[in-house]
Amino acid sequence: MLLKSSLRSKLPNVGTTIFTKMSALAEEHQALNLAQGFPEFDCAPALQRLADKYVKSGKNQYAPMPGALPLREAIARKTFESSARDYHPVTEITITSGATEALFVAISTVVHPGDEVIVFEPAYDSYVPAIELSGGIPVFVTLDPQYESIDWQAVRARVTEKTRAIVINTPHNPTGKVWTAADLQQLAALAEESDLIVISDEVYEYIVFDGREHISAASLPSLAGRTFVCGSFGKTFHTTGWKLGFCLAPAHLTAEFRKIHQFLVFSVVTPFQFAVAEYLSEPEHYLSLSAFYERKRDLFNDAIQDIGFTLKPSEGSFFQNVSYAHLSDEKDTTLAERLTREIGVASIPVSAFYAGETDYKTLRFCFAKHDNTLEKAGKLLKQARW
Repeated sequence: MLLKSSLRSKLPNVGTTIFTKMSALAEEHQALNLAQGFPEFDCAPALQRLADKYVKSGKNQYAPMPGALPLREAIARKTFESSARDYHPVTEITITSGATEALFVAISTVVHPGDEVIVFEPAYDSYVPAIELSGGIPVFVTLDPQYESIDWQAVRARVTEKTRAIVINTPHNPTGKVWTAADLQQLAALAEESDLIVISDEVYEYIVFDGREHISAASLPSLAGRTFVCGSFGKTFHTTGWKLGFCLAPAHLTAEFRKIHQFLVFSVVTPFQFAVAEYLSEPEHYLSLSAFYERKRDLFNDAIQDIGFTLKPSEGSFFQNVSYAHLSDEKDTTLAERLTREIGVASIPVSAFYAGETDYKTLRFCFAKHDNTLEKAGKLLKQARW
């Protein structure tokens, strides 16, 4: 029986994500999927053995709502080592169902109807729906896909008396830009001046290249006191399907965060929490990640160097943007779909990361793939019509 009244959508401008669309198209045409951001390879055998160990040892019931304490303690240790910030594992660290839940809950915690939230675009697509579901208003600071620098005067100009929060992402998806110490200091000054909450998406924290350093918002005392830092073990340990993330925040913010978290998922898959907690005892398991992915970035860029793309090597994350503006006037969404159908390589059109779908003639490729996949993708892309 049909409803007598039509359902009024809470997200009338949202459809199926571009990642779902391009992955489905890749599967339909048996294309190499360099679109969706997930590793093609499996996690380490040692981590698999730990997961098996904790399943078999009976860690299969609900974990505590904030997360298994050994994992929270392990996160506290590694955060102190990397950022010199001492988060209390009991009151300031929460385990979440991936970073996406952490981001959603952080936004939901602080945004009320009519509040404005600054979002840098191109932006990962989960931020704006979360803002809108809380009745907030996204206010965009638009950057070009190469993300050369941030115009902090332009950012300040977007702040009003209604501005409640600002969402940042470093290393940045989709551009691969890594924020500098100067950027974080500018952010800290602005947040202090305007009394803003900061929501910091740092899921690629251990994937930075060419000697760069990831600087967490947690490392600046003036920022840490007003920031939700959201992270993910899915990106760090090649376990995106485990949906294991976390949120770091001062105790008063964490208390409010958990009020919402408990009614979304309550707790997160228990044996994986214990497995990751033990795996974190060896820092090399995550400190080696930058070199691993830098080599893959270079391999992919070498494989496509003769095509004529304009590109700036990614500074971090596992994505490489390429501009084809001087090769073709074709719309990026059309080109991404055509390349998937015709040559068998799927990518993401970067216009999908802009609220107005601004088309800079740029595609995003994920290089978290086997070497032979990246080499094959390069050969296929050289056969494309431009």
